[in-house]
Amino acid sequence: MIWIKARRLQLLWLQIASADENGKLIDQTKYKGIIGSLLYLTSSRLNIMFSVCMYSCYQSCPKESHFLAVKRVMKYLRGTLDVDLWFPKGVEISLVGYSDSNFARCKLDRKSTSGTCDLLGHGLESWNSKKQEHVTLSIAKVKYIAAESCCAKMLWLKQQLSNFGLHLEHIPLRCDNTSDISLIKNPIMHSRTKHIEIKHHFIRVHIHKGDCDIVC
Repeated sequence: MIWIKARRLQLLWLQIASADENGKLIDQTKYKGIIGSLLYLTSSRLNIMFSVCMYSCYQSCPKESHFLAVKRVMKYLRGTLDVDLWFPKGVEISLVGYSDSNFARCKLDRKSTSGTCDLLGHGLESWNSKKQEHVTLSIAKVKYIAAESCCAKMLWLKQQLSNFGLHLEHIPLRCDNTSDISLIKNPIMHSRTKHIEIKHHFIRVHIHKGDCDIVC
């Protein structure tokens, strides 16, 4: 739940993020004070790191739209005070990965943002939200890159768990794009996918080896 709320917060920022040259100016002192407090809070609340760092870029000339986004962060923090991670005793260890992404939501550079999370048992082990390096032309490629990132993280977790005697195979990786699922399961290189960099195709190898299972 906390990951979903944080993702919504980032998507809100990506929708309104811009210099907003025609926007109404606000008090810089108040805006900088709030940003400073939030930056201090990121040491214990990593889930707001992405949003706060983006908001801090406009401290020299904050507009009303930027202040509205910062207020949403504070509202999010107030609503998640009693949210914590729970790992109950005696539960069978299982690992599940989820990947998702938006498509060219950032108005500054039109890049997409990948979001992944990993559930270990009944608890959220890790989550990640990162802007992709390149501007893409199709939503299929955007979600393909997000799935590749999630697969890499799960393979690292699999290796760490094996050090504790927990050997997991066919770890489910959940993706909501049927085109990507078909593309990953089919080892044939098509002309329409030649623009995807080779480094992102390693997910196919691990799917066919049985390390992960891509599911919808």
